[in-house]
Amino acid sequence: MAAPTVADYLLARLREWDVEKVFAFPGDGINGILAAFGRAGNQPNFIQARHEEMAAFEAVGYAKFTGRVGVCMATSGPGAIHLLNGLYDAKLDHVPVVAIVGQTARSAMGGSYQQEVDLPTLFKDVASDYVQLVTVPEQLPNVLDRAIRIAVSQRAPTAVIIPADVQELDYSAPTHDFKMVPSSLGTAWPRVQPDDDAVRGAARLLNEGTKVAMLIGHGARGAAAEVRQVADLLGAGVAKALLGKDSLPDDLSYVTGSIGLLGTRPSYEMMRECDTLLTVGSSFPYTQFMPEPGQARGVQIDVDPKMIGLRYDYEYNIVADAGAALRALIPHLERKQERSWREGIEGKVARWWETMRAEAMVSADPVNPMRVFAELSDRLPADAIVTADSGSSANWYARQLKFHGEVRGSLSGNLATMGPGVPYAIGAKFGHPDRPAIAFAGDGAMQMNGLAELITVQRYWRNWADPRLIVAILHNNDLNQVTWEMRAMGGAPSFHESQTLPDVDYAGFASSLGLQGITVDNPDDLGPAWEKALGADRPAVLDVRTDPDIPPIPPHATLEQALNTAKALAEGDDSAWGIMKEGVKTKIQEFLPHRED
Repeated sequence: MAAPTVADYLLARLREWDVEKVFAFPGDGINGILAAFGRAGNQPNFIQARHEEMAAFEAVGYAKFTGRVGVCMATSGPGAIHLLNGLYDAKLDHVPVVAIVGQTARSAMGGSYQQEVDLPTLFKDVASDYVQLVTVPEQLPNVLDRAIRIAVSQRAPTAVIIPADVQELDYSAPTHDFKMVPSSLGTAWPRVQPDDDAVRGAARLLNEGTKVAMLIGHGARGAAAEVRQVADLLGAGVAKALLGKDSLPDDLSYVTGSIGLLGTRPSYEMMRECDTLLTVGSSFPYTQFMPEPGQARGVQIDVDPKMIGLRYDYEYNIVADAGAALRALIPHLERKQERSWREGIEGKVARWWETMRAEAMVSADPVNPMRVFAELSDRLPADAIVTADSGSSANWYARQLKFHGEVRGSLSGNLATMGPGVPYAIGAKFGHPDRPAIAFAGDGAMQMNGLAELITVQRYWRNWADPRLIVAILHNNDLNQVTWEMRAMGGAPSFHESQTLPDVDYAGFASSLGLQGITVDNPDDLGPAWEKALGADRPAVLDVRTDPDIPPIPPHATLEQALNTAKALAEGDDSAWGIMKEGVKTKIQEFLPHRED
């Protein structure tokens, strides 16, 4: 039997770290590793994406929805370059991903050889926590183990670069000699406990507040029970940063929903009126949606000391695990007897959901995009995993979907890149093959890369215990989010050459792959279409013809934005009349009387 190569050892070590999936695209810079996959019986599983960027996004989605490290792989040169956008998504959303990358042979490095790129320099920013070039077999265990540990501990991408000739060398372990660095498996991770004095001081501050607001992010997701208990004691409302949408269900009466540009009116008003702010596990960046400086006293809890003390002038900045810190706080908190603040929030939340329903039912030409989300919200399986692409899909994901039960959801929060909606859902399915996954994407994102990744879905869906992966496409032949940003921010009319998209039969493309293709151009057909997709025995594409003139009006739109939009329409925007008509019909729903219970 031949001695194991470096590539053989690489895969064996990944198996020892319980890595089950490697999202990748092949190339001759990783031929040695590809051969090792064959010898190892495809363990871990090589998941072939259509493009290296998609492989990176799939690793990010896998990591987001499993809590495990995601692993992606690419060849040297162009393959490595293609990984970057997905890895930056991981970096900005604090997701553990390890990139394994090939490189030209050591003998050719520095010689301007084909596909030679200075990869340590290329990855120096995106994998700033750890990027290393493996030059001898004995180096590999240490480098790979550290890449995994650092990715998990720092919640960040790391990179391991292995030249093609090194992959094919016989593996030899580090010896007990000078300048050798042996390594070991496994890590017992600590649960970071809060400082006792800070907890007592924070409790006093929170007890003194009369109008307490909570802001939670993804860092609070594992502490939902504690968040509920604290919110009940303090009579607080709870707003959620976009990445924290699945940290607490939306069907709780005091959850005000998303905050910020894509946020809700109850969240906006709560932040404007509160006198005390408790932020847990969130680095929400838009400070204009936080309380005014000096308006509220504040406490922040975050496990990452690099993210503590940001965004607001907090009096107590507590570095700790969210659950541990809240459990330490609870015995010191006094239940507020005056509940009018909480009751007011609950009333606003109830009215908000009625408003969202009314806005979704506003007639459009042909389908109101909000209704695509509202009709799913009524039928959303309690164990669903939902992803959304950047653009107008993110608007309606944030406001219209009412998460309940164990529903999970995510999108590209901080990089806000186009393209991750479909690959996130693919990564989720490989992490949870027994749960339905639903991706929302605009037609721009589908034309950018989503259509190609439907081929990946076609290749692998029969391996999933639950075959349901539904891609809902907002088909309006317009790069709609940027179109509206041009109108609202710059006062510029839509520019046809940059904004109009070619018309594509997305359902027809899906059907050509053997997937379920469903076309919807009548709003009354949306509910039955969702039921058909949710009941299908294979992945499905909902190709929904939506109205580009439905405005993504923030509940706190400024006068300047309204004037800029009016200016754009006056300067000859082709959709002027449709926008004015639909905008008025939509916005008026906030002021119409709603039912009384």
